[in-house]
Amino acid sequence: MKKLIAISGPAGVGKGTLVQMLTERNEDIVASVSCTTRAPREGEIDGVHYFFLTKEAFLQKIGEDGFLEYDKHFDNYYGTPKDFVFETLQSKNVILEIEVNGVMAVKEKYPSLLTIMVVPPSLEALKNRLIGRNSETEETLQKRLARVEYELSFRDRYDEVVVNDDLEQAYSKLLKIIRSEITIRR
Repeated sequence: MKKLIAISGPAGVGKGTLVQMLTERNEDIVASVSCTTRAPREGEIDGVHYFFLTKEAFLQKIGEDGFLEYDKHFDNYYGTPKDFVFETLQSKNVILEIEVNGVMAVKEKYPSLLTIMVVPPSLEALKNRLIGRNSETEETLQKRLARVEYELSFRDRYDEVVVNDDLEQAYSKLLKIIRSEITIRR
């Protein structure tokens, strides 16, 4: 079995871009596809970016113990499907791009999980990134900013913390951490 890796951090910190870089540049690393009940954003494809489920379908999957972890935040459910992850781990290293509560839940069940938190260089930089995405209502933006302090309070519980102040440098550090862990665990 290959390595299971969790990458998380506040909304807008660039973790999605970093995970995309890791998977596009490394054939042995894939991103898990999470399930969500939120509506797709422009350009998102079902089964590629997320598995978009109805609330009823999501709740049924919870009842069937079909998630490694799941949570409800920002009025939507998000979860990591067990079947997808364990099938993929047979041949590839899998990255879970999930929030802090999910990371802690998976780490409890799977202590060998490698946990990496991506953090912004400053709160002001993060706020500017969120505003620049133009995908948030003012209410959602305020909810996300309010959650940042909570999420960052978990940083000491992660195996590694990577500051994303320069995308290529953050990518290089992430890859070095992952490659080192994969080599150690062989």
